[in-house]
Amino acid sequence: QVQLAESGGGLVQAGGSLRLSCAAAGRTFSYYVMAWFSQAPGKEREFVAAITWSGGITLYADSVKGRFTISRDNAKNTGYLQMNSLKPEDTAVYYCAAGGWGTGVSNYYAWGQGTQVTVSS
Repeated sequence: QVQLAESGGGLVQAGGSLRLSCAAAGRTFSYYVMAWFSQAPGKEREFVAAITWSGGITLYADSVKGRFTISRDNAKNTGYLQMNSLKPEDTAVYYCAAGGWGTGVSNYYAWGQGTQVTVSS
């Protein structure tokens, strides 16, 4: 089992940027698809982005296309989510996940504890 830990969240003004990191430990991180999900208060957890083990294929939710970039460095066992042009509606807890390919929560079986991102208007 792989263990995940997110960092990099915080408070930022609309239009600003943040870079989230996801540090992996345990089983070899490079074996897994990595994804990011977000969960706003009172809402279900939603898919944000995913990246294959090699980094060759990425997938994004329509709401973040052109603004967010997912990447990974398997040598460092770390994944990233670069978030640019942030909007107040991006405010949520962001979770890193590892597992199989897809946009559903059930596609992933390892989760981090989450990091809060708050975007002020």
